[in-house]
Amino acid sequence: MNLWNTLLGVAAGLLLLWLALVVALYVAGRRQDEPTRLRDVLRLIPDVVRLLKRLAADPTLPRGVLIRLVALLVYLALPIDLVPDFIPVAGYADDALIVAFALRSVTRRAGVEAIDRHWPGTDEGLAAVKRLAGL
Repeated sequence: MNLWNTLLGVAAGLLLLWLALVVALYVAGRRQDEPTRLRDVLRLIPDVVRLLKRLAADPTLPRGVLIRLVALLVYLALPIDLVPDFIPVAGYADDALIVAFALRSVTRRAGVEAIDRHWPGTDEGLAAVKRLAGL
């Protein structure tokens, strides 16, 4: 009986953390005073996906960068998310955050030049992606 109580407590704690993440992403997506709003970030998704594919195909990048990019592309392609996409705002905000963390990690290893070289979109879009990734 003690094991079941422990497992139930862990499951309840994980559920509460997940709900807190959903609420935080929803609130962050609703703020209109952000320099790059979530709606603007969502418009960049096609260009970001092309950027990730181009970076993953670049043989000059280190192997660790390629592994990160392939893992990110697989995560984005899978129908399973941390927060389901049918939840307004928060459903896509988790994807945006994961892409931002991955781009920040890739940029630290490959350099900003790699992002600039492979960016398929506009200069404004590139600036927004750099802001999103904290560059």
